[in-house]
Amino acid sequence: MNPMRANSERLLYAMPAPQVPENHYNQSVSHSFEIGPVHVGEGQLFLIAGPCVIESEAHARSLAERIQRISADLGLPFIFKASYDKANRTSVKSYRGPGLVEGTRILGRLAKDTGLPVLTDVHEPSHCAVAAEAVDVLQIPAFLCRQTDLLVAAGRTGRAVNIKKGQFVAPWDMNHPVEKVRSTGNERVFLTERGSCFGYNTLVVDYRSLPVMRALAPVVFDGTHSVQQPSAANGVSGGQPEFIPLLARAAVAAGIDGLFLEVHDDPANAKSDGANALDLKLLKPLLEKLLAIHALIPNS
Repeated sequence: MNPMRANSERLLYAMPAPQVPENHYNQSVSHSFEIGPVHVGEGQLFLIAGPCVIESEAHARSLAERIQRISADLGLPFIFKASYDKANRTSVKSYRGPGLVEGTRILGRLAKDTGLPVLTDVHEPSHCAVAAEAVDVLQIPAFLCRQTDLLVAAGRTGRAVNIKKGQFVAPWDMNHPVEKVRSTGNERVFLTERGSCFGYNTLVVDYRSLPVMRALAPVVFDGTHSVQQPSAANGVSGGQPEFIPLLARAAVAAGIDGLFLEVHDDPANAKSDGANALDLKLLKPLLEKLLAIHALIPNS
């Protein structure tokens, strides 16, 4: 074989050894904390679920209450999620949400009325303090996971911070975003796997990333964005939601702390990410299967 080609193939397929003890991959995550009644990183699976974006106050509340009933029936701790602004939509014509002021009002009132912990995305450092007044978790979008000012601003609020792994970032390199948040004195940080770029308009999940990142912080698996086909549907993202159960089962078996699902009661008419959302009517049977798998995993 051509020596240059052989070296290229080694570089392409080799996985650098992360700087963590080898046996750590067979243990529970070493970091843990609480988000209200939700224990993160202590062996009990928890759920983050809701629509991609706030479509209306009534719709967000309806979904939150319906998912809350399902999760309560299953004894599954639940964090509601919805975005007040989707600043990273493919097209300038796409719906973004009600905006910071109205969106955080809706989320804050929903949290107070339901007693649920609530998560929302933040896209700008100046939004973090405002959003933190309304919600329990600030989420850093995958495209922004290296934005130092945003990570630091989120960390300084004292709220829990969920960093979505960029589609372009190696799992072992997520130690840098984690340390940016922890540099503020905030230890309440976790990571979410949502697939990696695989050519154009396609994502693939490397399940090795779960134990690698779990050595850094608690890890959540996003079963819905992992089946997304970014920007593949004429100005919006497409998706393959039929694969959500498959990927989620594999992630739970591999060992995760939480599961992230975008859930909608009418995905075909959702205002954002409907093509990769899980239909609400499929949520309970999927969670039942995942909890059964989780119960079989040692040191989960």
